[in-house]
Amino acid sequence: MMKVSVMADLLLPLPGDHDSTMACLVLVDLVGSTAMATTLPLRNYQTLMQEFVQVMILSFEARGGQVLQHQGDAVLAWWPLEQAGAACVAAAEAHTRAARLTLAAQLGQQLRVRAGVSGGEVIMGVVGRQDSAYGLPVNYATRLCGAAQPGQTLLCDSVLGYVPHLPTRPYEPLHLRGFGDNCRAHLLQPLPTPGPRAADES
Repeated sequence: MMKVSVMADLLLPLPGDHDSTMACLVLVDLVGSTAMATTLPLRNYQTLMQEFVQVMILSFEARGGQVLQHQGDAVLAWWPLEQAGAACVAAAEAHTRAARLTLAAQLGQQLRVRAGVSGGEVIMGVVGRQDSAYGLPVNYATRLCGAAQPGQTLLCDSVLGYVPHLPTRPYEPLHLRGFGDNCRAHLLQPLPTPGPRAADES
């Protein structure tokens, strides 16, 4: 019993500040990276993954997001929940940016991604000198991303209320591990391309 008590004291709480916030989480995952790893020379594969991750990070940050972590072929970022619109736009742009990656074309690869977007309360904190988020929205974004088909972005109900202006449609009920059957999701439709600016616009 003494050892259990000591271990619990060591594990909880984590050191440092850990604040609760309402966040919108976006997880983008590259489809087929394992196949690329088996067909490309290792150095080429490494360079391609580095460029893909860097493009995703810059794309998210350009839309006001903060990248929490990236591992291999997946990138996780967050926005305040009231900025869910910007998060969804960043998720939609990830598909186009990945498809247009010049290095991938030079290596004979066509990159496709899938994305999951969720929202809700998370605990933010720094662990191992890296910003981290913990809570069900993080897990839910992971499950939605895993359920999406290549080229798709799936949103949860809590995000949809913040983006009524974005084109979406109900997705088929999903069984998401840890969340049960008949989980509701919404498919983000292609976003309209901004038209050319008028000559008198400043």
